[in-house]
Amino acid sequence: MSEMKPAGTLTSTSRTLSNSSLIEHLSKFSVTPINPVAALQANVNFVPAQIPMKRRLQMLAVAGWSVMIVITTVAFLLLCSIPPLWPLLAIYLIWSRFFDNSPDHGGRMSLWFRSLRYWKYFADYYPASFLKEADLPADRPYVFGYHPHGIIGMGALATFATEATGFSKAFPGIKPHLLTLTTNFNMPFYRDILLALGVCSVSKQSCSNILKAGAGSAITIVVGGAAESLSARPGTADLTLRRRLGFIKVAIQHGADLVPVFSFGENDIYEQMPNEKGTTIYALQRKFQSVFGFTLPLFHGRGLLNYNLGLMPYRRRIVAVIGKPIHVEKCEKPTIEEVYRVQQLYIEELTRIWNTYKDEFAKARLRELNIID
Repeated sequence: MSEMKPAGTLTSTSRTLSNSSLIEHLSKFSVTPINPVAALQANVNFVPAQIPMKRRLQMLAVAGWSVMIVITTVAFLLLCSIPPLWPLLAIYLIWSRFFDNSPDHGGRMSLWFRSLRYWKYFADYYPASFLKEADLPADRPYVFGYHPHGIIGMGALATFATEATGFSKAFPGIKPHLLTLTTNFNMPFYRDILLALGVCSVSKQSCSNILKAGAGSAITIVVGGAAESLSARPGTADLTLRRRLGFIKVAIQHGADLVPVFSFGENDIYEQMPNEKGTTIYALQRKFQSVFGFTLPLFHGRGLLNYNLGLMPYRRRIVAVIGKPIHVEKCEKPTIEEVYRVQQLYIEELTRIWNTYKDEFAKARLRELNIID
């Protein structure tokens, strides 16, 4: 009688087959050994070693402004580490917090500071420019409405807060003031840079004080604000405008002509993570906005040494088309019907700008102009 083998015991033949089968299956999952450096290089498009000095300076100018709040904050804290400077810093803080009302009274604009070579490098990085459609007589005040907001509004800064694009030469006698959140003027040193650029608070009192200065005074309001920044994506132009009546009313109350400005490319310089309405991210961003007055878009761009990973904006052209002025009759207490009437004229002019130049400056658009709110 042949000897019985215990159950589950493999013969030499079956063991050979099992080994062969295992090797065959494992070979299907074999991959190149992981090399972190090689993997990083495969996904990140690094900057070449040989780059013209002019482009490097442009990149450094934009990088510097992108982290200017951090730079000024660190500078202030470093000065605070020097005890002999404490009395001067204390005086500065008290003066800026309680006595300096420049943010609500036209700032401390310096033409020299606005004309620094630094800002030329900043504007040429994208490059940023503007297209003038009509002359603006310096015999009246103006309210410029800037669209879209984008993530940060780099085109608005280059056009209305510096002389890098030649605003004063194109519109002689017009003194522009780009407006921003009042909270920006609570940051030491950073506030003084803004004021030297002519940037002021977007408060109602600030708007009124500037426009009351009379002929040639102008304010630029990035109308969509924080809410619109959540919709800023390349190839789109989704504007938050229907409910924005405050700047229309201010213009009527001061007899200031309204000038629509559409900035082609403003939405293209950053990518934003998906945050459609109804998502948890969108709800958290709107909640943050309601509490702090601003929001934090989850965006990304390029880096100092690469083209596709970082928080710097991409090099993409920005062209701000400054449209034709809408004449406004002064009325200190306009009716809601008058405000809506002027707003309709404003929207029509803004739409005309889009339709006129979209095929030239928005060739890669994914959809048409859309007023979402």
